Amino acid sequence: MGASALLWAPLLLLCMLPCQLPGAAAQDQVCSVDKTLISVKENTEITGPLVNISIPDGQDVILGPLSTPSTFQILGNQLFLKVIPDYEENTMLEAHLECRRDHTMVTQLVVLVSVLDVNDNAPEFPFETQEWDVAEDTKVNSTVIPEAKLTATDKDKEDNLFYTLQEVTPNASSFFSLEGMNRPALRLDRSLDYYQSQNMTFQLLVRDTREEDMEPSHTATATLVLHVLPADLRPPWFLPCSYSDGYVCIQAQYNGAVPTGHTLPSPLILHPGPIYAVDGDWAINAPIIYSIVGGNMDNTFAIDPDSGNLTMAKIVPSPMTFILLIRGDQADRVRYSVTQVTVEARSATGSLPHFPQNLYRGIVAPGSRAGVAVRDAASPSQPLRIQAQHPDFPDLNSAIIYQITNCSEFRMEGEAVLTATVLEHEGIFYAKVEATNTVTGGTTTAVAEIWVSEQVPPTTGTPEDTIEEDKHFSTVDMAILGGVLGALLLLALIGLVVLLTKHYGYRWHCCSSKATEPQSHGFDNQAFLDDHEATKASAPSPKPGPTPVETSSTPLDPEPLSSESPNSELQAPEPSGPEPPVAIRAAGDSPSAVRSILTKERRPEGGYKAVWFGEDIGAEADVVVLNTPEAVEDRDGNSEGSGEEDMDQDKSPLDELDDSTYI
Repeated sequence: MGASALLWAPLLLLCMLPCQLPGAAAQDQVCSVDKTLISVKENTEITGPLVNISIPDGQDVILGPLSTPSTFQILGNQLFLKVIPDYEENTMLEAHLECRRDHTMVTQLVVLVSVLDVNDNAPEFPFETQEWDVAEDTKVNSTVIPEAKLTATDKDKEDNLFYTLQEVTPNASSFFSLEGMNRPALRLDRSLDYYQSQNMTFQLLVRDTREEDMEPSHTATATLVLHVLPADLRPPWFLPCSYSDGYVCIQAQYNGAVPTGHTLPSPLILHPGPIYAVDGDWAINAPIIYSIVGGNMDNTFAIDPDSGNLTMAKIVPSPMTFILLIRGDQADRVRYSVTQVTVEARSATGSLPHFPQNLYRGIVAPGSRAGVAVRDAASPSQPLRIQAQHPDFPDLNSAIIYQITNCSEFRMEGEAVLTATVLEHEGIFYAKVEATNTVTGGTTTAVAEIWVSEQVPPTTGTPEDTIEEDKHFSTVDMAILGGVLGALLLLALIGLVVLLTKHYGYRWHCCSSKATEPQSHGFDNQAFLDDHEATKASAPSPKPGPTPVETSSTPLDPEPLSSESPNSELQAPEPSGPEPPVAIRAAGDSPSAVRSILTKERRPEGGYKAVWFGEDIGAEADVVVLNTPEAVEDRDGNSEGSGEEDMDQDKSPLDELDDSTYI
């Protein structure tokens, strides 16, 4: 290949030199050009001539067929470039000039135009969006997408391309990166988690310059979408997990109870729920196969391999506890888990079914035929369901059968109430529902109140709600009643005060008036009796006492007591200085009718008023009303005399409270 190049080089040089055809005269002149090799930049418009051509007389120059098509033109004796050169289309332009005389070629010249490359094209990716699946268990530092799948191209042959990975999904760049600035292979930097990040999106950017601010500089972008595929990393989980962080599940522990001496017709009811396991990789969700691997003495229990339902295969004769080990395998047998089920066998003696409600309320439309379901009055869109339960052995619930014992219009079908005949008229039926456990024989009853009506009964809800509602309104009624009674009591007290003021106000007035008067001092009451003795005994005869000393209180003027006004009270005039002891004059102006009203003794005479000086109260003078005229008249209008018995029978109400009351 090197020898061939050496042979062609002289030939090319000969072709570039002016040639003279055979037969031409040596002395003839030939065509020539001032340049045979020219360099121009692409995308540059050349307006001037490329070369000048020397043409002898009698000759002309044309472009030969080997010239680059549609690229050059000859005007006069000059060669022009009539296109804008493009390096990506043609890197070398050739102009073959033929000098002719009378259609005979005399000379042939070749002019070469070299097109220089300029960075005028942006790089391009072979895709706009690339989606790629990545397994969750892909090893760290492994190549996820090879370089050839992500490499961009640039028509500018001399350009170097630089790549950048930009995250669209937050935190996605912590999982993936590029192998290098000029190597766009995608590499995994961190373990994947399908349940945290199932899809991640990136933008892959390429630039034909190292720095962004270089001129000219071109970029291109493409979108990468990575789908994380779940891998089989987790064993089956028995639900509900008592703790789970997405990677680990602390298995549920199940427990239940069965009656001794009986077998249960249905699967055991366990807590916190039935035996149930799922694939820990729930996105894969492999089927689970169940089996008992320990603790099943005498094969008392059996488990369904597909559903996990635990049933009794034999009777347990006496109380005991079973601790069963249940294994859950994935269908592919790759991974499995084990959990524990505790079953307590105990006596069912005395265990009876129990209705959560004592009263159930239902409704059915008039004219309903036999076999129509009774609807729940609390929720008319739902059928009425009556269900009893065993508080100790919930497994026995499935062995309970129901029947209505007192009402032929309705019947039980399982837990639902159906009409047994055509119900033509509206009415209310009370059906007794009996629940019987076919295993233990225990029974219990409840009442169903069924309304045959087009409208919902006025009170909806469960009996418990009704009871609570009744309690609520009873409390309100009691509060209202208490308020009314309180108001009546207040009115009664006000009325009592008014009556007391009306009948005994003069005594209060006397007391209040007395409080403003100067009090007497220096009197001894030698004949003072205590309240009890003053009430039960007659007033003693007055005894001589010491001469009354001068008092600061003003005596009252005596006024005659008229028989027409026996209730007249003693009036006190304005004080005018010390006066002799005040006396009161009886009806008639005889001297014998004048009696002193200042005394130390209580006298029972009717219509008598006196000022009584008590020794025990600091020698103070108090006005005491004894045997007012109102109290000495009987119902027949007769004035009562001086009998002690009559006095006790005709006391005023105030005197009945206390005969020795101080006012």
